[in-house]
Amino acid sequence: MLIEFDHRASDSPYVERVWRSRSRRGGSFLSMAEGNIELVVTRLPELLAVTLRGPVTRGTLVECPASGEWLAIRFRLGTYLPEIPTSALIDHQNMQLPVLPNGRFLFSGLSWDIPGYDDAESLVARMARAGVIARSHATDAAIDGDVDWMSRRSVQRHFRRVTGMTFSSHQQIERARRAAALLVSGSSVLDATSGAGYFDQAHLTRSVRQLIGMTPARLSRERPQLSFSYKTTTS
Repeated sequence: MLIEFDHRASDSPYVERVWRSRSRRGGSFLSMAEGNIELVVTRLPELLAVTLRGPVTRGTLVECPASGEWLAIRFRLGTYLPEIPTSALIDHQNMQLPVLPNGRFLFSGLSWDIPGYDDAESLVARMARAGVIARSHATDAAIDGDVDWMSRRSVQRHFRRVTGMTFSSHQQIERARRAAALLVSGSSVLDATSGAGYFDQAHLTRSVRQLIGMTPARLSRERPQLSFSYKTTTS
C-alpha cells in the first residue's frame, strides 16, 4: 500500500468522518470523485498546510509525496460555508488557509487551533458557534426522499446551492465509489454492476471511467491504490 488510512465516524451534526493517512513512499494513486467538503491538514518534512477542499466531479491520477501525513475532517453533505459558495471550491479550486507561526491557522478572519484526530469535533463546534459553517436540513430531506414539504424544483435548486452539484451528480458519484470499492475488493464486473445499482455493464463502464479515473476491468485486475474510501450502503 502506498498510503495507510485510518478513519472513524463522528456524532457531530456537521461531520461525517475524520480520517488520517500516512504515505510510506512517493507514488501515484487514483483520486476519486467525491461530493463532500473537507478541511485537510498536510504535514510534510518541510511543510505544514491547512486546505479547504471542495467536491470533485472527475477521477484523476494524483502524485503523492513520500513521508507525508494528512488529517481530514470530512463534513456531512449539507454542511456548507455561508461566506464561501461551495461551487467556488469544486474540482480542485482549493483554498489554502494561512498557517500562523504559533501553529494555528486563519479562517474567516479568526484564528483556530489545528485539529487533531481525536478532537476534530471541538474545532467544528467552535466554527459552528461562530457562524463559519452551517447545516442545510433540506439537503438531508432530498437524500432521504422526504420532499413533500418542498417542490421538487425547489429541492434541486437548494441542493445545488449548498453542495455545488446537482442531486443527480451526487447520486452518480456515490454509486461509482461503491462500484470501485467492490471491484478493488475482488468482485467481478458483473457483480459490481448489480451491487452498485447500474443498468448494465456499459453504464458501469462509462460512469466509473469518468468518476473514478479507470475502467472497471482495470480496477478489478490491478486493484490500485484509491483515495480515501470506506464502505457505504446502497441506497
